[in-house]
Amino acid sequence: MNESDTTAAAPQVPRGVNHLVVNVRDIDESHRFWTELLGFRHVGTARRARDDGGPPTRFYSGLKDGKLHHHDIALHQQPGDAARPQSLDHIAIEYASEEAWRAQIRFLADRGVALHRLIERGATHSIHLTDPNGIAVELVFELPRAQWEDDIDGALNRAVLKPLPA
Repeated sequence: MNESDTTAAAPQVPRGVNHLVVNVRDIDESHRFWTELLGFRHVGTARRARDDGGPPTRFYSGLKDGKLHHHDIALHQQPGDAARPQSLDHIAIEYASEEAWRAQIRFLADRGVALHRLIERGATHSIHLTDPNGIAVELVFELPRAQWEDDIDGALNRAVLKPLPA
């Protein structure tokens, strides 16, 4: 990541929420709920093997202006007791431009916020942090639609870890 020597004076205003990842008890039951009852479209399934042996994460999209998003919601089945209530895995906040995203990263780094996992994905570039309550937050810059819309599943399965900014 090429950082300039300038210090960001203020936080960047995000575009809004980019996507939510929800931890679920039963991925198949949740799949049916989100597709058959709420109408979301299943647009991809993670192909990377999970360390815990659980089923792959699934990605879903609604339509906006007649087009699918890379994902609005992802369902991730947690291992362990099926009685465990579902919970929010993370929230992704989208910035309007790569410049605004990079400025926000500088702003947070300048204030000592711990950043981790800088990742270039097929549809987004992102960096991760944790809010004071322990909620995982992902800051994203979405790549131009033309780079991912013809292979949403492929874009969802691309992830290249990059060094954190200094």
